[in-house]
Amino acid sequence: MRILYYDCFAGISGDMNLGAMIDLGVDPEFLIDGLKKLNIEGFRLEISSDSRRGISGTKATVVIENQENEKHRHLRHIEELINQSSLSESIKATSIRIFDLIAEAEAKVHQIDKQRVHFHEVGALDSIADIVGAAICLDYLKVDRVISSPIQLGGGTVKCAHGIMPVPAPATAEIVRHVPVKSGLVNHEATTPTGAAILVAIVGEFTEQINFQIHKIAYGIGQRDISDLPNVLRVYLSDDSITDHTTAEGAMMVECNIDDMNPEWYDLLFEKLFEAGARDVFLTPVIMKKSRPGNRLCVLCSKSTVDDVKSLIFNYSTSIGLVCYEVSKTVLERQEKELVTELGAIRIKSSYFEGREIHAKPEYDDLKKIALKHGLSLSEVEKIVFKNR
Repeated sequence: MRILYYDCFAGISGDMNLGAMIDLGVDPEFLIDGLKKLNIEGFRLEISSDSRRGISGTKATVVIENQENEKHRHLRHIEELINQSSLSESIKATSIRIFDLIAEAEAKVHQIDKQRVHFHEVGALDSIADIVGAAICLDYLKVDRVISSPIQLGGGTVKCAHGIMPVPAPATAEIVRHVPVKSGLVNHEATTPTGAAILVAIVGEFTEQINFQIHKIAYGIGQRDISDLPNVLRVYLSDDSITDHTTAEGAMMVECNIDDMNPEWYDLLFEKLFEAGARDVFLTPVIMKKSRPGNRLCVLCSKSTVDDVKSLIFNYSTSIGLVCYEVSKTVLERQEKELVTELGAIRIKSSYFEGREIHAKPEYDDLKKIALKHGLSLSEVEKIVFKNR
């Protein structure tokens, strides 16, 4: 498993991210060639070695060649620019997802439709290069998981298009609303809207726990050099999982006891919870006060979806209170392969521990399809499948 970890102890900006990715091993020519596919002129990418407080890394700067001709764009203009390029579909999708996060945040701050958001700084060429460049770098690295530490926001005030604002800027605050953050370590804006949106769009988990072997460390150098804290973005790359082939993941458990709900309603509740990103949902029979039989509803979810899970429980069940706490989930390495048998192709899911396969099972939907097609029982099909392994 290939893991990319963002250590945002000093925050993140679009240019710091580009510098870190290049320092990590992204080919600068690959990035520059990818940006050229946008078919827009007026900027160039300058890459150099630099250091902050003795920490050396790579500094990436988008230089605007003609500030007067720089256009302000709305979301649809940016989407058209990206979709009409010759970039890969995955790069296009990631780029648009990042821009959409910023548009939704600005729209909420100003109480307007996101298509009417005037992007100001974010619509400028340097931010387009930062965001599309981030998607290009992620595509180059081909990672399986992206994890991040809580995001340092900084403190003090920041000058925006709308005037002087407290840190975090309103758009940044909206973007990071459901992820872990820290503040106050420095007296300036440590995380920009662009940097925040990049993380929220690509990171699958925010945690300070590092449960993998670090194979490479890289630093993206920021533009500032005004505090004792080095203005750098640190990233780690792991090329495989830890030695026992497990991964420890931070998660949240949300629980409540229910004794007055129509049992038929659980079906819709479960459906909604899984749609919201719950990793597991289950019921446990319990005896409640006055010897009443009831159910304990347990929902395992990520930190970023816990608020949605709470809202669904209150809206789709009769619960009036719940318990929420952090848990650590240990997951075996898993692989899925297709096996061709005399009955047809079927997917096999395998789990590994300490380098050896300890579980293997056919995909149920494939098993059922073959059983119905050939008039066999599920157990008969399963025997044939494992005979062919």
